Amino acid sequence: MRWLQAVEKLRAERRPGVLVTLTAVRGHAPREAGAKMVVTSDATYDSIGGGNVEATAITRARELLTAGETSPSTFTLDLSDKAPGEYGVQCCGGEVTVLLEPIGVRPAVAIFGIGHVGLELARILARHDLDLHLVDSRPGQLGDDVLAPLADAEARVHVHHEAVLPELVLAELPAGTHVLVMTHDHAEDLALLDAALRSAHLGPVGVIGSSAKWSRFRSTLLADGHDAAAVDAVVTPIGLPSPAGKDPASIAVSVAAALLQAFAGETAHAPRAAT
Repeated sequence: MRWLQAVEKLRAERRPGVLVTLTAVRGHAPREAGAKMVVTSDATYDSIGGGNVEATAITRARELLTAGETSPSTFTLDLSDKAPGEYGVQCCGGEVTVLLEPIGVRPAVAIFGIGHVGLELARILARHDLDLHLVDSRPGQLGDDVLAPLADAEARVHVHHEAVLPELVLAELPAGTHVLVMTHDHAEDLALLDAALRSAHLGPVGVIGSSAKWSRFRSTLLADGHDAAAVDAVVTPIGLPSPAGKDPASIAVSVAAALLQAFAGETAHAPRAAT
């Protein structure tokens, strides 16, 4: 698999990796400047020339993954018999500089309910590098005309047209997905929360609505046997503590801002790769 396909594969699977690039070559070397490869914790894709250069790059890339580093780094190797490397000698006679760029895991968000607030929120989130899942049980609510404002999205948008029972979509979402429940129907909201709390692979779950609505939901979820700690972990109300207004655009801005803060915190405390 070529390096570009590998990057796409990692992004789709939401797995971390490192993009390795020969940024400079002086004299003779196995590959020219610009050669690339991708390194994960358990695999490599493509090649920057093999030998000591490649072996050293793989080791250093996996050190970045193990440490959970997110910033790029570089190193330079002398390819002469007078400068033996950790993995042997390459006597091409040149020198190479290698750039290591961590490939992070994109955030994923699922919006259940593409009404006035949901659509405004989707428009904001679509301007960011993330996986955006849009779900609505109403026929036509996810039509091309409704979603036209997302045509130039930077996000990878996944539209779930078939969601007659939207709670079934939860099983399809990638691990760690942030789930936002804001449908047109409180019964549907409650069914989604019940299913989300039974889905261990999901990330934080939030629901829009008043304190009275949540009080009724909480009592029902507890009566249905859900753990109190899990129920109380549901984020409600969603968004910043003091939104600027109650109109859909203001609420969407508030929710998006809170999500971006959460994403930044997840990046800062990202789990290290397994060794």
